[in-house]
Amino acid sequence: MSQLLSIIIPAYNEGRTIHFILDKVRDAELPEGLKKEIIITNDCSTDDTEEAIKRYMATNPELNIIYQKHETNKGKGAALHTGITRATGDFLLIQDADLEYDPREYPILLRPLLEGVADVVYGSRFMGGRPHRILFFWHSIGNKFLTNLSNIFTNLNLTDMETCYKVFRREIIQSLPLREKRFGFEPEVTARIARFPGIRIYEVGISYYGRSYADGKKIGWKDGVRAIYCILKYNLFAR
Repeated sequence: MSQLLSIIIPAYNEGRTIHFILDKVRDAELPEGLKKEIIITNDCSTDDTEEAIKRYMATNPELNIIYQKHETNKGKGAALHTGITRATGDFLLIQDADLEYDPREYPILLRPLLEGVADVVYGSRFMGGRPHRILFFWHSIGNKFLTNLSNIFTNLNLTDMETCYKVFRREIIQSLPLREKRFGFEPEVTARIARFPGIRIYEVGISYYGRSYADGKKIGWKDGVRAIYCILKYNLFAR
């Protein structure tokens, strides 16, 4: 019996490069018996992201792509919420529209779920021996600080809470009352799944091809401050 993987892609001003990641998602091999459902949410981009996606859909009609657009810019978290709501797969995977994460690693992320030992899998940029682009020292310090702060409250021992690559059993992620509309999604979803009864969370090492700001990286120090706020809010005051 075949199973379905819902791949959620939030997109904002990625018109120049989104076809590259869609090619990689298209070509990514999945374990036998698993098919793809690709859900793209365009968060009211101001460039030609919509045109690029529609061209891609027209030239790849065999792909199961669901496209939707926000009429106002709501943030990455809101784009993820929209995609999560539309998902119908057995498993749900979050994929950024940039080129920082490699879809060829889907089988690594899916293995604990398919083996029936996990309900959620995080792809860690800080474990394992896979390639990592060397970029910003303070970003790595900030990521580790946020992960450790989150772990203090959740009692998890994650190494990379802020990673994009997270895979869930669909019914679990759809049952969570997610609220954060921007980059607070990561600490909120981590806080909520940590309290999910009987949850089994795994971590696997992944590669990371990070972007510089010249390449189009969007996250900054203000997002780090918001992440601290969300760690406190969703661990201390949202029980």
